[in-house]
Amino acid sequence: MGTMFQVDENYTRVSEFVIVGFPSLQPEYFVLVAWFFFFLYVTTAVGNLLLVVVFTLERSLHEPMYIIMVSLALSDIGFATVALPKLIARYWWNDGSLGFHTCFFQMHMIHYFGSLNSLILLTMALDRYLAICFPLRYPTMMTNQTMAGLTLFCWGIAHIFPGISTISFTLMPFCGPNKIIQAFCTTMSLKSLVCVDTSRQYSLAFASAMFILYVPLAFIIFSYICIVISVLRMAKGQGRMKTFSTCATQGCIIAIYYIPRFFVYVTPFIPNLTMTPDKSIATTVFYSLFPPVINPFIYCLRTKEIKQIFRRWVQKRKGVMPTKHGQIVAVTMSN
Repeated sequence: MGTMFQVDENYTRVSEFVIVGFPSLQPEYFVLVAWFFFFLYVTTAVGNLLLVVVFTLERSLHEPMYIIMVSLALSDIGFATVALPKLIARYWWNDGSLGFHTCFFQMHMIHYFGSLNSLILLTMALDRYLAICFPLRYPTMMTNQTMAGLTLFCWGIAHIFPGISTISFTLMPFCGPNKIIQAFCTTMSLKSLVCVDTSRQYSLAFASAMFILYVPLAFIIFSYICIVISVLRMAKGQGRMKTFSTCATQGCIIAIYYIPRFFVYVTPFIPNLTMTPDKSIATTVFYSLFPPVINPFIYCLRTKEIKQIFRRWVQKRKGVMPTKHGQIVAVTMSN
């Protein structure tokens, strides 16, 4: 496997890290846990990839709102692909080792996709805000080209904040323990392994994380307050219900992303509330992996257009075609 440490003039530099995962987990449960994370990965990848395929094949979905959904689906696939394979290998083959630079690449990409999701949710809220509060101007303000540009901008700028932290920590001396008590490489998990004072670097990383998470959240809350006020002013009927349904779909996604993170960040400031390493890791795994798994189901269950597309695909496969008046007729298959 190669030497674990390389000698430098001033200190012994760590050349690889080891993902420990749950420190109290007994070896007899390793395979079961590996299967669990493998199931999460397959579900996340297949579910989100299916949404991308539906969007690609159905021209009726080529609208700004669905461009955002596809962007979020691709981000979820990326996060799961970066975070889960090594964790699965840790419990399946007891292989938790990561090269020095590989660990930092994983750390950067995990924080990158977290930042990206926050910006995507901000864009999602902006789209609904313009559509509902400025319905007459929306078609000209938010075209497919505009949304595609905003999406590409989010995918690019999301590298800035985690990049600051990654570069800063890469230059730090790691000269002792190399076991990461976490499910993957993160700023928090690597902070305790640095053999110099990291308070300044950690404060910078923490401030960047708070900015990229809660500045978008502030606008999201503001936009949804405006949306609720606008919807309540509408006349009762299908328009109001459809608007609430669309906002509820996006509201569920936003709540699943932000609420668990908020709980984790405020825990250190609550007196007499401490978390064991296993509970801390379980909480991190939950708020990191639960949204990518559940998002496709929220899309399919709460988005009327996508449900209709799936229903039409199933009917075609069964040889049943819907008519314009909502009736269905059997299709005769000839040899």
